[in-house]
Amino acid sequence: MKRAPMTSKGAERLRAELERLKSVERPAIIQAIAEARAHGDLKENAEYHAAREQQGFVEGRIQELEAALSTAEIIDLSRLKGPRIVFGATVGLADEDSGEEISYQIVGDLEADIKQRMLSVSSPFARALIGKSAGESFEFQAPNGTRRYEIVSVDYGD
Repeated sequence: MKRAPMTSKGAERLRAELERLKSVERPAIIQAIAEARAHGDLKENAEYHAAREQQGFVEGRIQELEAALSTAEIIDLSRLKGPRIVFGATVGLADEDSGEEISYQIVGDLEADIKQRMLSVSSPFARALIGKSAGESFEFQAPNGTRRYEIVSVDYGD
């Protein structure tokens, strides 16, 4: 079985989500199902069906998180350093055409969130970055055309 990499911060966030689902969401759904059952006929009870559907989503997410956390390889970013970009690196980039600067952290698939500038290690953009160093330029074929970036910085601070 392949062990998926994950940062320690990402693992903490997923454990917190798992705990919330188990201790808050699951009991609330059980209570909602009990209340809906008290209203009688279940065939036409929309509250009951909605609660059961929500229960399915929550239980599925709990199973997904438990499986991911049990097989994850937690990477301690404090032990990483060096000039090359690897998993866990926060990479500062400058768009060579517009001059716009942006930074991304390369993280595991489950903890990726583009809004928080956390790229999945398996994404095409992250794969284009892996192995490169600060000062290098590279081209990336984006959906809206070829983009040229310069790597401004590589940092491994957690």
